Amino acid sequence: MLGLKRRIRVETERMTLRLPEHGDWRQWSELREASVEFLAKWEPVWSTDHLSRRAFTNRVYWAQRAEAQGTALPMLMIRRADNQLLGALTLDNIRRGPAQTGTFGYWIGAPFARQGYMREAILALTHHAFTRMDLSRLEAACLPENTPSRGVLETCGFKYEGVAQSYLQINGRWRNHVLYANLRGDRRGRTDVG
Repeated sequence: MLGLKRRIRVETERMTLRLPEHGDWRQWSELREASVEFLAKWEPVWSTDHLSRRAFTNRVYWAQRAEAQGTALPMLMIRRADNQLLGALTLDNIRRGPAQTGTFGYWIGAPFARQGYMREAILALTHHAFTRMDLSRLEAACLPENTPSRGVLETCGFKYEGVAQSYLQINGRWRNHVLYANLRGDRRGRTDVG
């Protein structure tokens, strides 16, 4: 079976979620560049070569290794109707054993925001993680003022759990993040945040 690669794909109503491929570089770099102002306030500062073909090639190889090792599932969101790249989400920091958990990170290109694509992708990858990967807990974090991100997490069944102080460097500053989790077979009631 050498040379036979497993190709993980998760299908949603409008999209295919799949690992990045070398041929995605141009579309990825153009969408990221066109969305820089939209994304900059929510993301770590980009390296000087962030949009380069070489950096993307490294990203593709990392995605292949991480998926093969079971430590991450980095997926591009591809709209099936026209093969348009919309954004990406990664189930990262996958921990097995007693934890059976992973952490979501995601971004969407500015032209495709607020059209339900991220909700659709998170729901599909959550289902995949619980049913195919046998994970028990999924976590996500976002900036407290990122109302759209908080809304999509809550709509997808993630519940607020608290605040992580100085969680990540975003736009060059250490920032607190609100933490959310989705549990397989969750029996917790609704948790309203004030």
